[in-house]
Order: sequence, then C-alpha cells, then structure tokens
Amino acid sequence: MNEYLQSIIDRDPAAKTKISLILTYPGVKAVFFHKIANFFATAKFDLVARIISQFSRFLTGIEIHPKAKIGKNLFIDHGMGVVIGETSEIGDNVTIYHMVTLGGISPSIDSDNQRQIKRHPTLMDNVVIGSGAQILGPIVISKNAKVGANAVVTKNVPENAVMIGIPARNVGTTTGEFKPYAVTENIDEK
Repeated sequence: MNEYLQSIIDRDPAAKTKISLILTYPGVKAVFFHKIANFFATAKFDLVARIISQFSRFLTGIEIHPKAKIGKNLFIDHGMGVVIGETSEIGDNVTIYHMVTLGGISPSIDSDNQRQIKRHPTLMDNVVIGSGAQILGPIVISKNAKVGANAVVTKNVPENAVMIGIPARNVGTTTGEFKPYAVTENIDEK
C-alpha cells in the first residue's frame, strides 16, 4: 500500500499526503474496491463481485469490471467517467485520466459469441492515457506509450509511441518521462 500511494505522489503534483490520497482520491478507492470485487470474481461469486463493483461505481464514478486484470500502481487521476471492461488487462505503473474508456467493439452484436473471448484492450507497463481517450477492442498499447486527450485508438500501439487524434495516429516517440495528459514537447517527429 505504501509503494502504491508513493507512486501516486510521484506522478501527481497535487498529491500532498498519503492520508489525503486514501480519503479524497476516487481512483484510490476504485482500485481498492476492485481488488475485493476481483477476489470474489476469481472465486466465481459473480453476483457479489458485481455488487461490490457497482457500489464502487456509485461512490467514485469509476466503473471497473470485477474480472479486469490490473497490475500494481494503477493511478486513475480524477477518475469520473472511467470505464474498464471485463477482459481489459493493465500493466504496472499505468496512469489513466478521467473519461477514459477501455472498451470492446460492437458488444451488442452477436453477444453470445463474444462471451469467452478477449474483447478489451491491454495496456502494458508505464502507459499514460489522456482524458477522454477511447481505447477500443482487443488491442495492445505497448510499454511507455502515451495516448493524448480525446484520441480514439483501435489499432495496436508500439512502445514509446505518442498517439493523438481521431483516429489516433503516431506522431513520434517519447523518452518515457511522465507528462500530464500524454502531451510532451520531447517527441521526435516522424
């Protein structure tokens, strides 16, 4: 827990103390409740898991499916409106801003054939997803990639890429240094 809270302080200049993170950061609460919901989902108590996840959504405005796989030190900054789908996988030290969706494609079409397949994104380690971005489908956002605010990503993203726009396009590479909202002046133009 100490490492997790320190990782947020390291990434957020507004974060002052660990106790303030626990008491006032919705992303911290959402990750905490997800750990509990995921425990019950893994134990095949799906209804209990979904009830916990919906309670967390009510409290935080962040919806994380109980079966989503989340690595260590996920930081959901601000958080309101974040949706993380069932088969999403998130690596270590990932930062996600508000209004981000890690979603599937065409979930209401032929739903029966989509139940046991990977249909949500995978975010590798040290990824930053800017506010309002939509990451859709069973794609991979590779290590250290940055996705700018409001980008719509539907294809795999290479390591260290900086993605912006609709549809998202690669506008360069990043050194891996953290910059808010995934925008950096240190990109190499392609």
